[in-house]
Amino acid sequence: MKRIALILIAASAMSARAGGLESLETFVKTVKSGKADFTQVVTAPAKEGQAARSKASSGSFEFARPSRFKFVYKKPFEQTIVADGQTLWLYDVDLNQVTARKQSAALGSTPAALIAAAPDLKALQADFALADAPDKDGLQWVQGTPKAKDSQLQQVRVGFKQDQLAVLEILDSFGQRSVLSFVGFQPNAALDAGAFQFKPPAGADVVRQ
Repeated sequence: MKRIALILIAASAMSARAGGLESLETFVKTVKSGKADFTQVVTAPAKEGQAARSKASSGSFEFARPSRFKFVYKKPFEQTIVADGQTLWLYDVDLNQVTARKQSAALGSTPAALIAAAPDLKALQADFALADAPDKDGLQWVQGTPKAKDSQLQQVRVGFKQDQLAVLEILDSFGQRSVLSFVGFQPNAALDAGAFQFKPPAGADVVRQ
């Protein structure tokens, strides 16, 4: 009886603590839109004789699955990134420059695909090798490694709290680490009809790639 009780307790504990991969699958299945504020800290690898340098920024984020999202950076510099389902737009306010790329060629193995663009887990697994990572800071983590050999990313980690998006960590091929922390995430939020429409401002230099 004692052995059976221990087995039941262990099984209960395992079921109560979903892994990161399970949290990601639940998130992709059940959260079709969302919005949040975010802070981002980008840390460049330390150079010989110098300490690593970090830069912080903040803004807002919203998405509607599949394939539409928007990052609006407000501080310290204004920048907008919009995916409208066909085109990925990047608008740098200070440079007054817009860069436009075909979305299908730009998103497959990007961090945005992990949290906002992909319609289901199977689509993600076509571009990423996904695996559970150890729990940390009260979050369940999933790790994604791009399958493409020419990817600009080494690794992406997504942290969930009770199946809700909390943190996105990105390590690029140059060793630069970017950590986005989401605050006040609203799952399945009602979004404005024109949230993902983008029109280059008058006078902006538009570069199409």
